[in-house]
Parts: sequence; C-alpha cells; structure tokens
Amino acid sequence: MAEQKKEEKADDKPVNLRLGDTAPNFDADTTEGALNFYKYLDDKWGVLFSHPADFTPVCTTELGMVEKLQDEFTKRNTKTIGLSCDSVESHNKWIKDIIETQGIKDKDKLSYPLIGDNDRKIAKLYGMLPASDDKDKLPLTVRSVYIVNPDKKIKLILTYPASTGRNFDEILRVIDSLQLTAYHKVATPANWKDGDKCVIVPSVNNEDAKKIFTQGIEEVKPYLRLTPQPNKK
Repeated sequence: MAEQKKEEKADDKPVNLRLGDTAPNFDADTTEGALNFYKYLDDKWGVLFSHPADFTPVCTTELGMVEKLQDEFTKRNTKTIGLSCDSVESHNKWIKDIIETQGIKDKDKLSYPLIGDNDRKIAKLYGMLPASDDKDKLPLTVRSVYIVNPDKKIKLILTYPASTGRNFDEILRVIDSLQLTAYHKVATPANWKDGDKCVIVPSVNNEDAKKIFTQGIEEVKPYLRLTPQPNKK
C-alpha cells in the first residue's frame, strides 16, 4: 500500500490547490455509506469529480457515462467518486433516473459512491465553488475533476462550466499519460492517443535511454527523442 501522507481535514477555508499538492483527506456520507477518502482509494489512482446539483440534465449523462466506463477505470487501477451539493437521500433518488435514462442494464445502483456535501465543506476544501456575489445563497459546485495518484498527490485539475459536459475519454487519456510517465519514464506529445509514439523525458540521458527503450529511439533533436509506447509490444 502506498504510504499515506500527512492529511488535511476539511474546514471552512477554501484551499487553492495546485498540481503536486497532497490531496486533502476527508470523511463523507455517500451513497455507499460513510467513508474516508484515503481509505477508499487505498493504493489506487483516483478520480474525484463534482456536479452542480442532483436531477440536472448534463450531470445525469456524466454519471451514466462514468458508470459505463467502470471497466476502463478498473483496467487503469483507478477508482472514481462523485460529489454533489445535495443529500445522500436525494442522490439515491436521482440514481434511479440515471440508470433508467442512460442505458445502464441489470443494475439498481451505481458502482461507485456519490458524496452528499450539503454544507459544501468538501467543495470548499477542494476549491470547487465559483465566485458569487450572492452572499445569502449557497453556491453550487462547478464541474471539477481531480486525478490523484497512489501517493495522494494531485496530478490533474480540470474545471468545466456548468453548461459543458466533461469528456471522459480525455480523462482516461490523461490517466494513461500520467501512468506512462510514472512507470515508464516517458511523456506524451500533443494529441497523443494510446499506441502512439511517446517522448522520452529529459531526465533520462542517452546512455540510459538506450538500455531502457529497447524498441528504439528516434532523435528529432537532442531534447526531442521519440520511442514506441513502452507498454505496447
């Protein structure tokens, strides 16, 4: 199991999270019962993604898509967890609609938990709330995505407007790229897709590169060295 880093607990102050920060830990009520974020992830990669509210059209399609892609996340040793600023009771009612409308077969619940964050504590902790001039009304979360590695470090942060559904194929592509860098010492170029050539990271010198990348190296420039995707034979 990956070493669990010193954790931060939710409070009333928003946090300006950045790539490389330790993902704040939290305890939450979810559709799968009470859980601790770190314990839920264990030694896996994680995707935490938020929604403005229950029973909203774009969110309904997103949660359905994440359910359909569970096998893909599992292949990548990745667990998903959603968040919305409504109650768990409301979530459970909404899930029935998600299953009914999104073509999910032979299931009566989602395969991953959905956090109830009525008081916005987790939303504040992760900076999921938009700027608002209405001080008398609780704001709704924006569409945020956080990818967390097994060391509980934040590796990606995405924020979408409420009107734009997320591209989960892109999120899977980013996980593939992050894992290639973590485990195979390569980066991925613009518009990279699974199976395309990768870029050897600058920290690997030419002598070591020849030993590591036995499928071959294409040196375009001394700083731009390409190699076939290492985990594809």
